[in-house]
Amino acid sequence: MASAGAEPLPDELEVRLRAEIEQRIVVLRALGPAENGRRSYAGDMPASMSGNVQLDLVGRDSSMLQLAVARPGEAPPGTGRHAPGEYEPPLSENDPMYFIVGEHDGWTARFQLSFKYRLFDLGTGFGRDQPWLAGFYFGYTQNSIWDLSSQSKPFRDTSYRPQFFWKWDRSDEKTFVDSLRFGLEHESNGGDATNSRSINIVFIRPEWHHSFANRHELQFIPKFYSYIERDENPDIAQYRGYADWQLRYDAAGEWVATLLGRYGTSGKGSLQVDLSKRARDLRFGPVGGYFHLQYFTGYGESILDYNVRRPSQLRIGFAIVP
Repeated sequence: MASAGAEPLPDELEVRLRAEIEQRIVVLRALGPAENGRRSYAGDMPASMSGNVQLDLVGRDSSMLQLAVARPGEAPPGTGRHAPGEYEPPLSENDPMYFIVGEHDGWTARFQLSFKYRLFDLGTGFGRDQPWLAGFYFGYTQNSIWDLSSQSKPFRDTSYRPQFFWKWDRSDEKTFVDSLRFGLEHESNGGDATNSRSINIVFIRPEWHHSFANRHELQFIPKFYSYIERDENPDIAQYRGYADWQLRYDAAGEWVATLLGRYGTSGKGSLQVDLSKRARDLRFGPVGGYFHLQYFTGYGESILDYNVRRPSQLRIGFAIVP
């Protein structure tokens, strides 16, 4: 710290630390006497705080510092996803992003784009005054199936999924869940009267992460939901049920395997298996390039076909976020 004018530098300083839903006051103590108008201070970071942490001086005019704090052994695996408590930029990935192609009764491509945007930031405005607001996000996912064998190459179906949710990440070692999302989601395909499909749901999505040696991690991420509106497809629960069951294994970002299953109330459902192998690093933050393989079997690969079972499909391609 540098002295402002003739004011002597104190032996102790109080600093305010702000995490996403936690705020703490920490005392920094001088490491030695002042030299040339400057003095160094040190203090302990609270064990409960990690991720994006804002720091400013209490009772003094100062700039706001932003720290990226990680607990020992919590290095991100490099898949573009963020571990609970890890620093996350305002605009970040949401669901996987990929482009894949396969042939079964004709060539088709499937691609998905997805992102989320944090509505409030801890360092400014409402987020600085009320840290819990930094948990609110707008998310958007778009998934399309492209018929490459037809003459005009039409899109068979496209689903649009905007969502608004609040996200909480664990900041201690006692809470039984690592992360939690709660929100509203709309899904529709924008079709005409005959082909229009849409649902509105309220959902809760907990996450449990278990770390192994060599930065391998097993993640269990179920998503439980209730239908608010489903007039255009009132029987969709018979094929989707009320939960998406997702199990994901991340082998230090080199291999990523994901199982996604749905089981409807009529005993009909679907299973999707994704397998990604890192190909190279891309200069887009922590995001890497992956060879991507996907296998889908069952009902409802798209919302248009929620009650249709097409032939099982294997596709390969490229992913940015597996």
